[in-house]
Amino acid sequence: MAKPKLLYLVHRIPYPPNKGDKIRSFNFLKALAERFDVYLGAFIDDPEDRVHVETLKAFCVEVFCLDLQPDVSKIKSLLGFCTGEALSLPYYRNAALQHWVDRVIADHAIDRALIFSSPMAQYLADKPAMRIVADFVDVDSDKWQQYAASKSWPMNWVYRREAAKLFEFERKMTGLFAQTLFVSEQESQLFQGMAPEYADKIGFVNNGVDTEFFDPSSALNSPYDSQEKAIVFTGAMDYWANVDAVLWFGQTVMPLIAAQDASARFYIVGSKPAHAVMQLAENHPAIVVTGRVDDVRPYVRHAHVAVGPLRIARGIQNKVLEAMAMARPVVVTPAGMEGIPESENLDVFVTDQPQHFADCVLRELRQPIRQSSRNRDYVMQHFGWLPNGQRLCDYLNA
Repeated sequence: MAKPKLLYLVHRIPYPPNKGDKIRSFNFLKALAERFDVYLGAFIDDPEDRVHVETLKAFCVEVFCLDLQPDVSKIKSLLGFCTGEALSLPYYRNAALQHWVDRVIADHAIDRALIFSSPMAQYLADKPAMRIVADFVDVDSDKWQQYAASKSWPMNWVYRREAAKLFEFERKMTGLFAQTLFVSEQESQLFQGMAPEYADKIGFVNNGVDTEFFDPSSALNSPYDSQEKAIVFTGAMDYWANVDAVLWFGQTVMPLIAAQDASARFYIVGSKPAHAVMQLAENHPAIVVTGRVDDVRPYVRHAHVAVGPLRIARGIQNKVLEAMAMARPVVVTPAGMEGIPESENLDVFVTDQPQHFADCVLRELRQPIRQSSRNRDYVMQHFGWLPNGQRLCDYLNA
């Protein structure tokens, strides 16, 4: 029997699944491909990702990927000041993608679509006859409000404006579409409070973890020196919230740890480290920046403890779930635990106080590396991709 046709629009090519949004969008694609003939449209913002288009063709009937040049798009986004709209919208606006969207819908009689990330909603704003589900993932407008609170003029004004304008767009699209989804119940409840008139259209599908891939029993050689006691943070290191997190930990918490244990090393594992992150390592001999690595699992598997010292966060932090799936003890701030229900039976320690954070890390460093089966069991029970993919498809088929 022929599968129904689905249009899937993503703001960033969903492969390789090496950062938060791409992990979610790719695992959704795998679930969708089992049930739909998928027509995928996406942007490529990293030239190195162009080679992965062929991989995606195995999951899709048709793939249309456009190169997005961040510097050019930033200039395009300034049009938002003239049009009165959120700057994120002209940033992702492209006539060629709109033409492709209109063509495949008409040529293949596509009657349903999934949008990934709020700016992609603009491509289907005039398609009321379709069943459209929008996965906004996070409440991006609220994230811009958080950014505004941490910046000084003039950027705080720019961020406040973006928060207000993007919320106008998010609310309008929620009214037009069949369903708007977020990454967690907490995010969906936040948006329901912001747009109560559409509460019945707002839901959530949790992130998941590939627990077969993130398996602590896998044969993984340690990347660390035998004399080191490793503390690990993973993430894209050009992302502002991750940069802020490691700077806070490196400057505020790590000196407290190093004063008690000279063998402690803080490993920052992730691609494209910002200049401030590189400077942090230059100024602190106990801090190591790896840059992009082929596989983060050895760094997580052989660390004494994983940390998630985020001060600005939205949705669910994959880095925390992946560390838990690898049976690591985790020390994390409250922001880093957003969307992950806390449990007294986990080896997850939540604090935003520097001394307490350091004490929790030191407690792990003072004992041999231990396996936290409780953390892994929790992730396997609550954050599997299989049930979450089914839930997404249920929304599309409703």
